[in-house]
Amino acid sequence: MKLLITGGAGFIGSAVIRHVIDKTDDQVVNVDKLTYAGNLESLQSVADDPRYAFEQVDICDQKALEALFEHHQPDAVMHLAAESHVDRSIDGPAAFIETNIVGTYTLLEVARHYWQGLVDSRKAAFRFHHISTDEVYGDLEGPEGLFTEQTPYAPSSPYSASKASSDHLVRAWSRTYGLPAIVTNCSNNYGPYHFPEKLIPLVILNALEGKPLPVYGKGEQIRDWLYVEDHARALYRVVTLGTAGETYNIGGHNEKRNIDVVHSLCGLLDELAPSAYSPYQSLITYVTDRPGHDLRYAIDAGKIQRKLDWMPVETFETGIRKTVVWYLNNLEWCRRVQDGSYQRQRLGNR
Repeated sequence: MKLLITGGAGFIGSAVIRHVIDKTDDQVVNVDKLTYAGNLESLQSVADDPRYAFEQVDICDQKALEALFEHHQPDAVMHLAAESHVDRSIDGPAAFIETNIVGTYTLLEVARHYWQGLVDSRKAAFRFHHISTDEVYGDLEGPEGLFTEQTPYAPSSPYSASKASSDHLVRAWSRTYGLPAIVTNCSNNYGPYHFPEKLIPLVILNALEGKPLPVYGKGEQIRDWLYVEDHARALYRVVTLGTAGETYNIGGHNEKRNIDVVHSLCGLLDELAPSAYSPYQSLITYVTDRPGHDLRYAIDAGKIQRKLDWMPVETFETGIRKTVVWYLNNLEWCRRVQDGSYQRQRLGNR
């Protein structure tokens, strides 16, 4: 099978590509605009594999997408390309509207026309897999409830509203045009190659440099944490075994308050990388809460377990230790992201 993966140079997309190249016989076409969050250095381990190809293309560019589909003739699309940082969406929502809504529409239209032109056997097997977030559901008021595939949408931020919009577009194209689409909504991912603006890598790198560890409000927000390699396995099972027209929620079964995540990271760093800044908890700094900050997310991942026999392998304790060890062993990758030198990859990569 040949998979066309948008956003493959991003955090989750690169994990999916590494999984496909390392664990299967399938081919991958990585389609990425290479915004600030796209980093081809996350794919160095598979870059020379003959089953991997990279195309630097914006999903809003219809003509370029049409040429890609015509040239590569994919059997399935995995759509991960998205602006994804909530704080950035609050400061500048326009890019989120453009990429997450207009880009998804453009990709859907190109994929639809391509799919309609396939021979019957390939047409029946084709899948358009749209990867989304649990943030489209808004937040949970109490400590007991879980997001299911039937939970009504109630997005709170420009980011989650743009992802909710893209989910609706995919389902509309499925119902109206018959495009064989699948939607997945996942909880918070963490693990290797995570862009340092996100909570876990930010805390690790700030702590090592003796910088403040910023925590919104009192750190009471609760998230369900999913190790990115577990997510990659789930996404591959969905695109290969999932039923067209269905939605699958993917969660890690690891609900943690943000402040407890920070405390866990500090404890691991005290153990693995003690320094003059230890104990690292002394660096925790509480900052003004984010506007419209959702209190609690929690996924019911029972459907994907029942239907596709998927369960996360990592607990939070095993996954977070692996994550800290990876960052400690890959500080050069982090430095190149922090100083911007990773962006020089954009030249001559097409």
